[in-house]
Amino acid sequence: MATTPQLFEEPFDADEYIERLAWRTPGGGSKGGAEAFDPKRLLEEFENHIEELKQLDEKIQRRVEKLEHQCHREAKEFAHKVQDLQRSNQIKEAADIIQKLHLIAQELPFDRFADVKAKIASKYHDLERQLIQEFTVAQRRGEIGRMREVAAVLLHFKGYAHCVDVYIKQCQEGAYMRSDVFEDTALLCQRVNKQVGEVFQSPETVMAKLIQNIFENKLQAHVKEKLDETRHSDIEQYLKNLYDLYTRTTALAAKLAEFNLGSDKHTLLSKLIKNIFSTYLESYIEMEKDYLRTRSAMILQRYYDSKNHQKRPLGGGSIQELKERIRQRTNLPLGPSIDTHGETFLSQEVVVNLLQETRHAFERCNRLSDPSDLPKNAFSIFLLLVEHLCVDHIDYALEIGLSASLMFSRYSCSVLLCITFDLSWTFSLSTSSSPKLTECLHKKKEVIEQMEVKLDTGIDRTLNCMLGQMKHILATEQKKTDFRPEDENNVMIQCTAACSKVCVYVSRQVERVRKSMDGKNVDTVLTELGVRFHRLIHEHLQQYSYSSMGGMLAICDVAEYRKSAKDFRVPLVLQLFDTLHALCNLLVVAPDNLKQVCSGEQLTNLDRNLLHAFVQLRVDYRQARLGRHFS
Repeated sequence: MATTPQLFEEPFDADEYIERLAWRTPGGGSKGGAEAFDPKRLLEEFENHIEELKQLDEKIQRRVEKLEHQCHREAKEFAHKVQDLQRSNQIKEAADIIQKLHLIAQELPFDRFADVKAKIASKYHDLERQLIQEFTVAQRRGEIGRMREVAAVLLHFKGYAHCVDVYIKQCQEGAYMRSDVFEDTALLCQRVNKQVGEVFQSPETVMAKLIQNIFENKLQAHVKEKLDETRHSDIEQYLKNLYDLYTRTTALAAKLAEFNLGSDKHTLLSKLIKNIFSTYLESYIEMEKDYLRTRSAMILQRYYDSKNHQKRPLGGGSIQELKERIRQRTNLPLGPSIDTHGETFLSQEVVVNLLQETRHAFERCNRLSDPSDLPKNAFSIFLLLVEHLCVDHIDYALEIGLSASLMFSRYSCSVLLCITFDLSWTFSLSTSSSPKLTECLHKKKEVIEQMEVKLDTGIDRTLNCMLGQMKHILATEQKKTDFRPEDENNVMIQCTAACSKVCVYVSRQVERVRKSMDGKNVDTVLTELGVRFHRLIHEHLQQYSYSSMGGMLAICDVAEYRKSAKDFRVPLVLQLFDTLHALCNLLVVAPDNLKQVCSGEQLTNLDRNLLHAFVQLRVDYRQARLGRHFS
């Protein structure tokens, strides 16, 4: 029979229990049965059952002891709670009493009640310290209800502010375990903001004080550490750190402004930020300009060093002086001729690097400058951009090019200038209400005009060089006998050698212009080159006299020049050579048909003096009395 506690439930009869145990044991029945009575077997069964009963007793005893212990502990905890509640009430009652006594004592005369007033003050301060201690313990335990009760009692005590200080100090414990102080602050304030309304009757005041404490201690120490370690050793990193820290601080303040911090929360946050960064922001713009000036000079020097070029001082002057010299066709004060070996000293990489540095400076200026100083600071950075990019690099390259008679890409320079001033324009938008914007626009106009004058001058000089080379070819290759052959019957009708060489040279220069420029600048320059090319050939042809066969050769030359003119893809240039070709027909037409040819479609609108001048180039002009057709 299994031994379980249920066998001993009331009503319990020991004789019946033993009788039932013996009856269930084979050979143990008192009245016999199917098996004969076996006392040994019955004894063995009783001994085994007694052992089971002992084990059951021990088990039940352990359970009883456990329950007794649990009951005792719960009774003790309950007693403590009762005591706490009783003590809490005695505190509230005592606080109310001592508060009233303290107020009354203020009205009592000191000379008669000095001892009483001292005892009341002592009790007042003891109770105050006790309440603050209880608040501290409750906060550490996370007992929000108890914190609320104590805070409500302390509200009427002078030590209430100290209670808030304790709360602020303890809620920051363990809050800054990561390396990101800004993220930790945001999370801490979110957590406290949910709790502070359950504890204090004026949660906005406590939140404002918490944030003030964080800014004046944790954040200020963090900013000082980050900035002081690079301020005198690495200006670039210092400026980056200052920008990053200020940006993250203002972003944090924007998040914190979402909480209830009182009616003047934006003023509070602005003041806290200013207190942290004022020392650094006062000297910011000078450090920014010094860094930008040094960095830009280094970028330029590194580029010129890579070209093994020693930068030299070149001519200057105002835009008005430059225009006057151009108008009077005088030489620019460019100094001695410089052999550049084809190098333009105009680098897009340098431009990009300078613009990148300036862009960063503008971004920092826009963020770190006081609104009242922003226009002035942005303009000072803009002037540095003009100085290093426009003057020290682009303008210097133009001066070098003018001195060396290089072909410049007017388009490329214009693009660089547009990029430069688009950048300055973007950041000068923030100064739109300032007179500095007018200065910026005036400076922009002045620099662009000066660049354009120099670019136009450089292109003009380059075109003159091209024309000079053509003149040289014609002067050395063209012979008088080319158009008055000694044997008129033994001449091949083809263009002269001088013409062939000029056409080859012209084709190369047209291709050079197309590679150097883009957009409408190509047509503008090719038009000017084509007009000058036509004038050169026109004046060149007028230096010779032509026999009948020589006139045919001149027509062949002009036809070849006309083919070169087609490469210009400029209608005006082609029209000029068509007219020149028609004029050359006057050199070979029969005298009787001369008047009819002059009245033709291509020549009828030309000045008759020009027609007459061409006819005078014929060797038979006097003999055939051709002048009568123009009298």
